[in-house]
Parts: sequence; C-alpha cells; structure tokens
Amino acid sequence: METKIGEVIESNTTDFAAECYELYNMPPLGSLVKTADPPAEIYGIVCQAGTASIEPGRRPIARGKEETSEEAIYQSNPQLAKLLRSEFLTLVVGHRLDGKIHQYLPPKPAHIHAFVHLCNPNEVRQFSQSLDFLSILANTRLPISVEDTVAATLREMSQVQTDPHAFLMAGGKVLTAMLGSDYQRLKAILMRLR
Repeated sequence: METKIGEVIESNTTDFAAECYELYNMPPLGSLVKTADPPAEIYGIVCQAGTASIEPGRRPIARGKEETSEEAIYQSNPQLAKLLRSEFLTLVVGHRLDGKIHQYLPPKPAHIHAFVHLCNPNEVRQFSQSLDFLSILANTRLPISVEDTVAATLREMSQVQTDPHAFLMAGGKVLTAMLGSDYQRLKAILMRLR
C-alpha cells in the first residue's frame, strides 16, 4: 500500500515542493518519493525539509515557559497545528512511463495538488537497480550540501537492499568514476557513507 505523505504546492521541471498532511511528518533527507503526471510517475529525492509559519514573514513565538513538554505546548495551543506547516523540497531524478523507469527528467513537471507518496522498499529497489540518477543529484545546486544529499540518498536506499554494503560499494564506484577529478567532493561524500 502506498503511503501518501503530502501534496505538491510548487512544481517545475527539475524539482517540486510538497506540503505534508501531518505537521513534522516529513520524509528523511535522501528519501525516494513519487508523484504522478499521468501517464507518468515522477520520482524525486528529498533534498530539504522544514517547518514554518503559514504566514510569510510571521515567525512562531515561544509558548512553553509554563509547560513541561513540547506535547503540552500543542495541547495548550491546539491552533498551532493550523498555523504551522511542514514541507519538503524534492529534486526530480527520474520517471516511470509505460512500466519502464527512466533516470532522467520527465517531459513535464508534476501538477500542483498532485499527491506525493513515499516509495515502498520494492519501488526503491527497482529504482536503484541503476545509479544513473546520481549524475543529476551530484551535478545540481541544492539548498543544502550536495555531498550530504548524495550520501543520505545512498544510505536510505541501502537500507532496503539485500546486501546494503555491496550497494554502498557500487554507489562509491559510480561516484569515483563521476567525480574522480574532484577528490575533495568525492572524499566528502564517501566519508558521509559510513
């Protein structure tokens, strides 16, 4: 069964932003998620997440001085769940069309209000049979460190492999071939794979 975690609120050819249905229920950094642009499914890697006020420029204020736990803050202030939102940014790394996975950009971006699903372990294994998507991931500008995102992605994907260590080794070899002339970036990624 698919886990619906949010909805696309901003979209373009290379990435999309999604708002989570549950406050703080964001997928981990490096997770593989999908959305649909019929007849295609669009795959993306979570590359940033955060929680903020629903009103731009209006920051939340501290409310816990008299409370004993964070949970108590939300119980005393039930409106907070409506005044805050959690969202995440996803870098598009491929798509499925006619049953075949392509690890390059889809012809069109995702639709606004399209549902976003966390890919199940079988889908992650299928998608990660090829590591061609790493070239998109390693050669893009992201709001956070590309090295952290690449390493987080390989760590996340390794968790569903039959041999996680072999998967990480294969990823390291692909990155070595791709970034061999940029030793510092390669070293930074490989150090984060531990």
